[in-house]
Amino acid sequence: MNIVIAPDSYKGSLTSIDAATIMKRAVSEVGGHNGVIKPMADGGEGTVESLLVASPSGVRVPIQCTGPLGNKIETYYATIDKTTALIECANIAGLVQVPREKRNPDLTTSYGLGEVIIDAINNGCTSIIIGLGGSATNDGGQGMLQALGMKAWDKSGIEIGPFGRDLLSMSKVSFKNLHSKLSKINIRVACDVENPLSGQEGASAIYGPQKGATEQQILMYDEALDNFSNLVEKEIGRDDKQVPGAGAAGGLGFALLTLGAKLESGAKLIADAMDLEQSIINADLVITGEGQSDEQTLFGKAPSYVASLANKHQVPVILISGSLGGNSDQLREVFAGCFSIIDRPLSLQQCIDQADELLYDKTKHVIHLIDSVSNFN
Repeated sequence: MNIVIAPDSYKGSLTSIDAATIMKRAVSEVGGHNGVIKPMADGGEGTVESLLVASPSGVRVPIQCTGPLGNKIETYYATIDKTTALIECANIAGLVQVPREKRNPDLTTSYGLGEVIIDAINNGCTSIIIGLGGSATNDGGQGMLQALGMKAWDKSGIEIGPFGRDLLSMSKVSFKNLHSKLSKINIRVACDVENPLSGQEGASAIYGPQKGATEQQILMYDEALDNFSNLVEKEIGRDDKQVPGAGAAGGLGFALLTLGAKLESGAKLIADAMDLEQSIINADLVITGEGQSDEQTLFGKAPSYVASLANKHQVPVILISGSLGGNSDQLREVFAGCFSIIDRPLSLQQCIDQADELLYDKTKHVIHLIDSVSNFN
């Protein structure tokens, strides 16, 4: 059988690449089947790595850029076919790059993301895919825009810097000096949140606390982001602050919208980039999975999207997850079979520590069952 293996990560234990590799080994060892791995991601950590694994023409591009705290960092992005750049916000302005005691939206910037975009353009890329998950910033993307050529000033006419604190004093912006090639670049953004830029469901109120914002800062930044959007509207003649996803990554979603970017479902965008649908068309079976599955899995999560493609082309799809909860009947309406890797009483920590072994064993059992049924028929 030709089996497409497209799991999401098993958070806390296995990356999607780890999971796909383990499943492929089990598939191969049980019946010598051909396993095609397409590790899924949603735009957060691991997005670039997943696309590199699934894309034979993918190349890692090392780069030095400005990190979230303003210091220079060594990081990377990737290219596919030399024309499409894959950029992961978490690798450039990520929360994991900022020690907990230093998390403060005043001190962080998205400037490095703009630097990486410019490098990709200068290297000949005409299409850019950006994963927005896991940012450390709440600067509305103004740092990134400054790196791309936007100018900004305070009430005294003094040009301001690219950090979050500078957003608080912004009084005027100009897009006249934006990078000349930006208008010709197709920018697609993996964004799985629908928050607007500001307000009770906005970037500051919902995500500010995890980035170190105090209650007072949340109020200040919410007002500052609203002001920023009004200034941008005057400059470009368009209001994007209420677009679902504008509040993603501390407002980076809004800044990318001003550049004409398209915000898309992370799972769909990643699947498109790795040509998952074509692989499924040529498959006899699809296997997906994640850390925990319940009815919420059906609302935009990666396994659900994988299943939608498999069902579209009438290819059976199996779900193998860390645990199954909620209403499993709803899952069985989408998946041909739903399985948990837990086969004996274990503590949560034991499940995490033994996830690779448990996933391998369960995959073997499932493939053996399918082979037995096929031979019986």
